[in-house]
Amino acid sequence: MNVFAFAALAVTLAFVGSRAYAADTSAKRVRDVELATRLGADERGMRQYVLVILKTGPTRVPDGKQRDAMFAAHFANIGRLAKQGKLVLAGPFGEDPSGWRGLFLFAVSDIEEARRLTATDPVIVNGEMVAEYHAWYGSAAAMMLPELHEKIAARKPE
Repeated sequence: MNVFAFAALAVTLAFVGSRAYAADTSAKRVRDVELATRLGADERGMRQYVLVILKTGPTRVPDGKQRDAMFAAHFANIGRLAKQGKLVLAGPFGEDPSGWRGLFLFAVSDIEEARRLTATDPVIVNGEMVAEYHAWYGSAAAMMLPELHEKIAARKPE
């Protein structure tokens, strides 16, 4: 599964999970308080995130070693932020005429913190991409995506 497919699946699962909860009001719920606490869930099983849309920036880094190094460092930065528990998911979009390149979903509730985290990424530093920030309220179960992905991926995304 490539990074794009992972990101699409993750967003779909988070959305479906929150919709399933909203639709099922008749069933008696047994809440896993320990899990809810670990994931930062509120009483609805939801939490705050910051969604970052990465768009084409003003400075395209030319093809070659510098571009390859920038993207290698971009993926390393994604891995570092995920290991810190700050980044829930990341992935590219397909070709998009409006310039949408990818997304980050940060497990932070403060847009300023998301800005600081995004500013560590080489694609931002080099002007290859720019970021747009949105507060998002979604299923806390999305916090489990990195852990689940590690269990199903045969190899690391490229």
